[in-house]
Amino acid sequence: MTANEQRPSRQRTQKPRSSGGAVISNRKARHDYHVLETFEAGIVLTGTEVKSLRKGNANLQDSYAQVRNGEVWLMNMHISPYEQGNINNHEPKRTRRLLLHKKQIRKLVGNVREKGLALIPLSVYFSGPYAKVELALAQGKKKYDKREAIAERDAKRDIDRRMKRNL
Repeated sequence: MTANEQRPSRQRTQKPRSSGGAVISNRKARHDYHVLETFEAGIVLTGTEVKSLRKGNANLQDSYAQVRNGEVWLMNMHISPYEQGNINNHEPKRTRRLLLHKKQIRKLVGNVREKGLALIPLSVYFSGPYAKVELALAQGKKKYDKREAIAERDAKRDIDRRMKRNL
């Protein structure tokens, strides 16, 4: 090789990391609850659960979080068994541990006990290689609140239509 020729650089190729978009979301949660505050929590999963979750085979409907013995647990979240899994496949509705800081857990315990608020998962997504849950501290809506929200949404849609026609 002469001095003018350059050796081709050898760069390590990395797998592209998955985007931060939600894999699954609980759309009904914002309809049924007033979301007061949100938290990002890691979730402890097994290998087949991660593979099934990456395919989007999960459901957050009717799921909730609970604080027990100083730990936060996600209840009733359904992750379908992995199709190519073997005998060691996971239980679909098993209780899963959420990873939060102690300070956050103490805050959640106080709010849930004193104010009667609920811990509701809003979405599950991947941040790099890690699965995360967006957890909301929420207060249940009354029936009239839900009707009011629907009426507001319909009115806004009607106004937008009329504005579009006039332009």
